[in-house]
Amino acid sequence: MKFSLNKFAPYLIAISVFMVISIAYFSPVLEGKKIQQSDITQFKGSSKEIADFRAENNAEPYWTNATFGGMPAYVVSAYYSYDFINKLDNIIRFLPRPADYLFLYFLSFFILLLVLKIDWKLAIMGALGFGLSTYLVIILGVGHNAKAHAIAYFPLVLAGILLVFNRKYLLGFIVTALAMALELSASHIQMTYYLLFLVLIYGVVQLLESIQKKEIPHFIKSIGILVVAVILAVGTNATHLMATSEYSKESTRGKSELTINTDGSLKEVTAGLSKDYITEYSYGIAETFNLFIPRFMGGTSHEEVENSELQSFLQNAVNKGLDVNDANYLMQISSMYWGDQPIVAAPAYVGAFFIFLFVLALFLVKGKFKKWLVAATIFSILLSWGKNFSIVTDFFINYVPLYNRFRAVSSIQVIAELTIPLLAILGVAKLFSSEIKTEVKLQALKYTALIVGGLALIFTVGGSGLFSFERPIDLQIDEQIAGYLDAITADRRTLFFNDSLRSLVIVFIVASVIWLFLKEKINKNIALIGFVVILLFDLVNVDKRYVNNDFFVSARKVDKPFQASAVDKEIMKDKSYYRVANFTKNIMADGTTSYFHNSIGGYHAAKPRRYQELYDFQISKGNAEVLNMINTKYIIGADEAGKVGYELNKGANGNAWFVNTISVVNNANEEIKALDSLNTKITAVIESKELSNDFKTQYPIDSLADIQLTSYKANELIYNVNTTKNQFIVFSEMYYKNGWNAYVNGELQPHYRVNYVLRGMEIPAGKHTIEFKFEPTVIKTGNSITLASYLLLLLIPVGWFFIEKRKKE
Repeated sequence: MKFSLNKFAPYLIAISVFMVISIAYFSPVLEGKKIQQSDITQFKGSSKEIADFRAENNAEPYWTNATFGGMPAYVVSAYYSYDFINKLDNIIRFLPRPADYLFLYFLSFFILLLVLKIDWKLAIMGALGFGLSTYLVIILGVGHNAKAHAIAYFPLVLAGILLVFNRKYLLGFIVTALAMALELSASHIQMTYYLLFLVLIYGVVQLLESIQKKEIPHFIKSIGILVVAVILAVGTNATHLMATSEYSKESTRGKSELTINTDGSLKEVTAGLSKDYITEYSYGIAETFNLFIPRFMGGTSHEEVENSELQSFLQNAVNKGLDVNDANYLMQISSMYWGDQPIVAAPAYVGAFFIFLFVLALFLVKGKFKKWLVAATIFSILLSWGKNFSIVTDFFINYVPLYNRFRAVSSIQVIAELTIPLLAILGVAKLFSSEIKTEVKLQALKYTALIVGGLALIFTVGGSGLFSFERPIDLQIDEQIAGYLDAITADRRTLFFNDSLRSLVIVFIVASVIWLFLKEKINKNIALIGFVVILLFDLVNVDKRYVNNDFFVSARKVDKPFQASAVDKEIMKDKSYYRVANFTKNIMADGTTSYFHNSIGGYHAAKPRRYQELYDFQISKGNAEVLNMINTKYIIGADEAGKVGYELNKGANGNAWFVNTISVVNNANEEIKALDSLNTKITAVIESKELSNDFKTQYPIDSLADIQLTSYKANELIYNVNTTKNQFIVFSEMYYKNGWNAYVNGELQPHYRVNYVLRGMEIPAGKHTIEFKFEPTVIKTGNSITLASYLLLLLIPVGWFFIEKRKKE
């Protein structure tokens, strides 16, 4: 037993350290508080109907009508059968949120370093550096939990791959399969896609080495094992991957059928997102120095500045007659950030400490890992520049599969967030090893100090003269209030100088510790302790600027983030089924209204494509008939004084209605434009490709015809209809071909997409019951694949183990 404890002691120590630091950083969780994350707050609004359905029916609706008029719940909130990998993930992430994600960063990177045969003490340091990287912490602050979740499993996936190429085939297979399954279960396809680039770059480097060493059979065998592992990982996540893939074709990430813009001009035809949308968040080329100097570009869009020149200037301006409200408004919109991106929550600071060690590693580390990590770092940074380096970005958008499905190209820097600390730790391992002569290490230290320290010194001493520190809007404001530009750029220069000096000092201290170690003034353990202290000071000090205890509130405020206003309460007295338009919000970026009502708006990065186009072409232009056809019964707005109120829209068409005329058009362009002047109460527009040969376009008026919605659930709507003549009915529900089925008196009947987004169907004369049920076949198919994959994931390693054992015997 004593031997076992000694063997596992390093791992127990590491896990304990990770737990303590995770909890210490987010210490308010010990008081029962929870972090208030803006994206999660929006999510709680968008998913409220789904959560209520789940609680009431102990089942999944897989559809919600509370956001964007109605959409699949796959990308909002959905649980699937046989999701055993999610249970494993919950076991690993046992700490309270968001400490669980920070712990997962640490643990995953620690395992990767152990696979690379890094000493466990040094591996702890590397894990802390990776997890405390500012970008990885800030995404927890704003609520990008799925992104954090996916990034956290990057190192574990890489660990499995490296094990396979190290000829530990069975263990590598198991680790890769489980790690990839966990990675996919995080449900952030964009991050997983970026991980694929990192793996492919490693694959190329490994292939070249295999050719050089004449080990092609080993390479092929390794690739085969990894392919099977990944296939099984995909299989264990089949249900949610298939459902998400199915929906993505109908989302803003899919190809639009429109070839015109809202003004009628021809639009850029793409198979995914537009280039402007993809590259809206492009990292500036000079902004890359944020990795080394945190507020190189001013920090965030809402950076606080002590002894602010701008604040003093505006106060003096108020004393000279500037309206106080105008001064306050200017203070709110004035951004210390002066880079190219529209808005920034925090700089992507890796740390002066790790940048120094990364450059040092360039001199000390040799072989494939250095080639891989340097190539991946450069690749990541170049692509993060987006429109600022269009020759590369355009190629990837136009020719690399799926690249045009993702926006915010700056986020590909997550690769560098991993590769920089990883190579840095490999460099420290070489620094501590005896295989390199001390003279060589001292020479490497000298070159690194000259490069990194020299750069920090240049920015500290002469940086104020290298840049203008201006944004275009500053010049416009300065034309109205002379002196504004000087004041705001003075603040930006101060931030730039302070953080440049900070990085210079850290570089000097790190270099000094290394020099003392190489001169045998201190031993390895003292040097390592010094490194950890510098690392924690460097990163935690910056992280706390942007994610700190102020982000935490009582658990009640997080669990129930919204309180019904007087307007909400009045509208909610109406117990019928209808929709609400809240024009006090940015409708297409508002999940809060969905918490209390079925909103015509919503909050999600992958909106239903046709609904987004309906908003762009019609709703945003105030087309009342379109609001009527989606059953917008209540409209929330504010008067000139800012007082919020509501009005009853008496023109709303209701849940369903009869039309007399079907207007047939040739394509999506004509269909969306037809809504410009369509009287939706008597006419419906439909695209010709939707129709059968015997489709009627005229229906008689039946003044006695009646249709009523008698039962509502998120995934089931039941209507009673009574008519003396054949009629065509339009329903104020979103059309989605992959799951919604229409039944008349229990028999499946066809229904059509009309009015660009709605459902319509012909009904014969008589009394009938119409049922719409959401019955997506993708769920059933996915569940079967998932179960089979888990079975194979169990049987293959067990069979493999016994075969190997028999061979040895």
